[in-house]
Amino acid sequence: MAKQFWDTFTDILFPKSCAVCRNHLKNAGLNSLVCQECWGKIKNNTPPFCTRCGRHLENISRVKVCPRCQRTTLHFDRAFSPCRYEGVIKELIHKFKYQNKDYLGEPLGKILIDFVKEYELPLQFIDTVLPIPLHERKMREREYNQSDILGEVYAREFNLQMIKDGLCRIKDTATQTGLKDPERWENMKDSFAVNTKNKIKGRNILLIDDILTTGATCSEAASTLKNAGAGVVFVLTLAN
Repeated sequence: MAKQFWDTFTDILFPKSCAVCRNHLKNAGLNSLVCQECWGKIKNNTPPFCTRCGRHLENISRVKVCPRCQRTTLHFDRAFSPCRYEGVIKELIHKFKYQNKDYLGEPLGKILIDFVKEYELPLQFIDTVLPIPLHERKMREREYNQSDILGEVYAREFNLQMIKDGLCRIKDTATQTGLKDPERWENMKDSFAVNTKNKIKGRNILLIDDILTTGATCSEAASTLKNAGAGVVFVLTLAN
């Protein structure tokens, strides 16, 4: 009773608003941060999935690989994403990544967890979670790495080891936004290094990031990890 009174009182003084549309928040999803209307507008990535990049396949064929992946060499073994990078999820990721809304990491991480459980993704043999790192300059600017937060949420749920310092970004790359596909791949070339090989060798790794676009960033990271002795390298991102 007292808690109900306090919640009502604080809601009057400090009315909650949706993180997307900014309207008053009554019935909320996503840990009381997003209204049900906006939550319902998130575009889910649905089966059938490309067995390489994880995008929805428009046309099912025996190959089960999308045309883009048939033309591209990817160094990770498989990728998965619960959402399509548009609309509400795009706005939430942007706020999470660039507007200091680090508290969005917990509910966004739950989207990853629910997706893995719903589709029973083949991640049982994964023993290590590794977030895609930021270059130290960008880390100073943002003060946190959004992939670290997502990785921590995921690793905690599945009781997996997370190695935050497994990879480092040795090249201060330009932002991938606005670059054409070939430029994205060139931009990411030789941009990662392994800090300690004995933490990587023989590990089956799940790389965590926010977005998969061309796959250039995660592919370069996977190549670096495999050259250091990693086993299977899968990728999990919020959207593609």
